[in-house]
Amino acid sequence: MLEPIVQYHGKWPFYRFLGMQEPFSVLFSLFNFLAHRNGLYKVKDSIPRDYPLRKYYTAFSYVGMASWVFSMVFHTRDFDITEKLDYFAAGASVLYGLFYTPVRIFRLDQKRPPIKQTLLRLWTLTCVLLYTAHVSYLTLWRWDYTYNMAANVAAGVVQNILWSAFSIRTYQRLKKPWAAWPGLIVAWIVLAMSLELLDFAPFWGAIDAHSLWHLGTVGPTIWWYK
Repeated sequence: MLEPIVQYHGKWPFYRFLGMQEPFSVLFSLFNFLAHRNGLYKVKDSIPRDYPLRKYYTAFSYVGMASWVFSMVFHTRDFDITEKLDYFAAGASVLYGLFYTPVRIFRLDQKRPPIKQTLLRLWTLTCVLLYTAHVSYLTLWRWDYTYNMAANVAAGVVQNILWSAFSIRTYQRLKKPWAAWPGLIVAWIVLAMSLELLDFAPFWGAIDAHSLWHLGTVGPTIWWYK
């Protein structure tokens, strides 16, 4: 009779491939990286340089690519430094999403009325301070997995609510199918994130809930750039 697979220090055992500890998480992280890279090319090719939001779109791509690079590194070899870089990069990606969301929805990039520029500066400073405090707490005070997860979920929930409300309002006003896309993409991401709650032993010693979560974010990323 086979004995049940158990976790060791909260981690499942995996079969290594070419030295990679979690090969499918590496592969699916690569897919996400490519989705952002191709999206960046699309942004640069289709959006004029003088369009005010272009720099926010390109920053979104670069932050996304960086986060998935560090994800690939961490899932290749789990060391203390690779874990921290993965978590900090993921946190930066989530917080940039939170920063960018009101900039796009409320068009804080516009120079008129002048209050928008003031709000943009205040919002930028707030997000920088939040990220600095987040990294400082995890680095200087305590490496807390529960807090890290809660912080990322909170930031994600806020931006998801904003995008859903924006999508509903825009669809009601324009009655165009594409107006519903942000809300549908958010719903897809929420479903993908729910895979993290399953936390089952890896199939064939290779594919676990975490790797499937990474796979589940590829589609909405591609869709987002459309």
